[in-house]
Amino acid sequence: MRLLVTGAKGLLGTDLVPVLQNSGYEVIAFGSSELNITDEDSIKYALTHHKPDVVVNCAAYTAVDKAEEEHKEAQRINDHGAGLLAAATKQIGARLVHFSTDFVFDGTSNTPYTEEDKTNPIGVYGKTKLDGELKIIASGARAVIIRTSWLYGHTGKCFVRSIIDGATKKDELRVVSDQVGSPTYSVDLSVAAAALIENGYSGIVNFSNEGIASWYDFATLIVKLARDNGVSVKCKSVTPIKSIEYPLAAKRPCYSVLDKTLYRKLTGRPVPHWMDALKRYIQLEFDQ
Repeated sequence: MRLLVTGAKGLLGTDLVPVLQNSGYEVIAFGSSELNITDEDSIKYALTHHKPDVVVNCAAYTAVDKAEEEHKEAQRINDHGAGLLAAATKQIGARLVHFSTDFVFDGTSNTPYTEEDKTNPIGVYGKTKLDGELKIIASGARAVIIRTSWLYGHTGKCFVRSIIDGATKKDELRVVSDQVGSPTYSVDLSVAAAALIENGYSGIVNFSNEGIASWYDFATLIVKLARDNGVSVKCKSVTPIKSIEYPLAAKRPCYSVLDKTLYRKLTGRPVPHWMDALKRYIQLEFDQ
């Protein structure tokens, strides 16, 4: 089976490509500068030339705070681009795998969100990602939309790398404790995507690592594991704070836990706990 991956040089794409290759797929990988999903002619040429069985879209506008000012750019990539890709994928008879986010919800629940729960994004990023989902569904393409949360990986900026960087320079880190979710390792999301490609399911599926944490909980374990793995940590304490004490341009959902029942039913695979995933990440990141 031949897979074409867009956004292959980003945080998710760089981990996804080798996982797909190791799963036995032929993978054609394009970075965003090589294949622009907002360029209809570029998409059509790539898909008709390479004739993939599955298109895997990792290209996205993910700068949550900047999106509040750059609404048109976020819409162009997350909404318009996703729609163009879905239409072109349908035209060649291929399947589409697309990644979405917990930010399509408002975070007012107190139980894990299922795929059927009502969406209500509270910021530009979440709205544009939801609009992209709707464009894909309206296109009639055979597609699986994988919603995930709190993603981190080995490439580019992410929360884990930011916390480790801060811990090596500061005596104290102040981290929000009143937002909870499920941190997700890009490698585990990649394995989940490979399983869903194999399954052939079309529709929306949630996947994040198992368990629940606040950003404070997450940061506390990051600092501990970094120290345990030989990182020169200056930080002596991680202090919990309220969201109001750390104002950002974009409002975040207070509750971002996703229900993985459907994923487990479709694939028969276990979902790794976020703590175990973080240990694997840290060990690999600082493996001597």
